[in-house]
Amino acid sequence: MHHTARLYATAGAVLLTASALPASAHPARTLDTTHLPPPPVPGAGVPGPPVTDGSPRLEGSVTAAALRAKTRDCSRVSKGLYRTDRGRTADVPVCGRKGAVFWKADLDVDCDGRVTARCNRKTDPSFHGNTAFRQSDGKPLNAEKLPYVVVPAPSGTWDHAASGIRGGGVAAVVHEDRVEYAVVGDTGPTGLVGEASYAAARSLGIDPDPARGGVPSGVTYILFKDSEVTPIESRTSAVRLGSELARRFLQED
Repeated sequence: MHHTARLYATAGAVLLTASALPASAHPARTLDTTHLPPPPVPGAGVPGPPVTDGSPRLEGSVTAAALRAKTRDCSRVSKGLYRTDRGRTADVPVCGRKGAVFWKADLDVDCDGRVTARCNRKTDPSFHGNTAFRQSDGKPLNAEKLPYVVVPAPSGTWDHAASGIRGGGVAAVVHEDRVEYAVVGDTGPTGLVGEASYAAARSLGIDPDPARGGVPSGVTYILFKDSEVTPIESRTSAVRLGSELARRFLQED
């Protein structure tokens, strides 16, 4: 999917801006990470670090198995279904639970954004030097360094902004026994799902090569509503806020 998705990054950003709800409609849950120590290495069963923003601390670890169990049943929020790749059957719904939306798909590697040693036109013929959402300094995101997920551009099938999902929002990506916390960093075609950055794939133990990497199935994407990492490129903030919201998600009825 990623070879097609990149052509839509800039257009997706315009669509998001046009369809985004007023800030008052979805107050973002953010985390002040000033003076916090580095995050632990992400992985299944690794307890998140203590939260120091004044919010209640939720005990216990977040495992891949627990998140998969929580997303076993689907209450569909999308009006239609998505494909994982062009030519495939549209059979992936966007599902909703209190505090999050989720879907289960493949993982195609997105290398779009800043030019790096592993993400460039030589390593990826479909490389696009932009992302729908940008760093605090105005530069595109760095797919080689920053775990991020790609959401479909708004359409009649589903509008992520209407569900409280925004650029910089936090996601938990689950594959086998691993959980990786990422941010919403790019938009893709209106009919496709199942894409994440080079860094996200690598952290999940998936081949991150933009031309031949990825996996054909078995990845769960959980996006937490009304969340936002500030700045978007802060890995510490994404891991801390993501692990906290994942615990809350597991505790919801």
